[in-house]
Amino acid sequence: MALIVLRFIFLLCAGGVSAIINTSLPSGGSEALPWLTFVAIMGLAVGIVVLDIYVPRKRIDTITSVYFGVLVGVLLTFILTIAAAPLIELTSNLRVFQLVVGLVLCYVCTSVLLQTKDDFRFLIPYVEFVREVKGFKPLVLDTSVVIDGRIADLVATGVFDNQLIMPRFALSELQAIADSSDKLRRTRGRRGLDVLNRLRADENVDLQIFDRELPELAGQTVDLKLVLLAKHLEGKVVTGDYNLNKVAKVQGVPVINLNEISNSLRPVFLPDESFRLRIIKPGEGPEQGIGYLDDGTMVVVEGGRHKIGQEIDVRVTSTLQTNAGKMIFTKVDGR
Repeated sequence: MALIVLRFIFLLCAGGVSAIINTSLPSGGSEALPWLTFVAIMGLAVGIVVLDIYVPRKRIDTITSVYFGVLVGVLLTFILTIAAAPLIELTSNLRVFQLVVGLVLCYVCTSVLLQTKDDFRFLIPYVEFVREVKGFKPLVLDTSVVIDGRIADLVATGVFDNQLIMPRFALSELQAIADSSDKLRRTRGRRGLDVLNRLRADENVDLQIFDRELPELAGQTVDLKLVLLAKHLEGKVVTGDYNLNKVAKVQGVPVINLNEISNSLRPVFLPDESFRLRIIKPGEGPEQGIGYLDDGTMVVVEGGRHKIGQEIDVRVTSTLQTNAGKMIFTKVDGR
């Protein structure tokens, strides 16, 4: 309702501006000129309102960068005009000088702020330069975690309210995998691109593509670039890569390992607990059968070889945790 009232007042003001312009027109001119002025002003106003309606989502950081860029450009133009006044008076081109310098400075200042808006923001009433962090620390995604796809499901649960950062160099690596001649790599790359599109389509997810080329990233490997970027943004690296996890910890950068999250959320079965399981294949032992839990945990069943394809009750005898995952040893529950 407030926007409707604002737009209505804006159109009334546009009509008032056209009336003021018409009163300043020289008398004796064309009778159609006032109407042309009115139509032009009102057409411009209606066009601005229509553009505002069809572009409902406006990023405050971009708008603020443009505002401050123009403001700083105008201020610098004013100061430079005063400083160069003695020289300008000799040429008698003050108006031309102000227009040219103002145009150049407004563009340069706006361009600089737009390119650095992810690093700094302005706080009013005091101007304070701080890193822009939405919610908690930003999460820098690597290629493996995007291909894995679990990050999209995890973010959809609302556990993470952080800003997600996908570096341009990691996106380029993902595109190269999607264009690979190897069918398996190509499938994995396209899956990663689908996951990114899914994240971008979610209005509740703040996913940003980091395009800037930082000097400290030049000539480094992709893994080290991810770590250095996370350190620069004071964020965390999200990965499923064991080696990248180690590199980040050496550099003192916090890491979120999706494999560790998955392991921590796996169901815990204590000895002598029972549950139902479908036997999938025979095991290595003469009487062993193999089944899997929903999360992929392998279950070894003593006495289950002859029940392949059946869903039976099993009872836990022991569990084994390894770097590759957890294994559960059971036997057929005869109770």
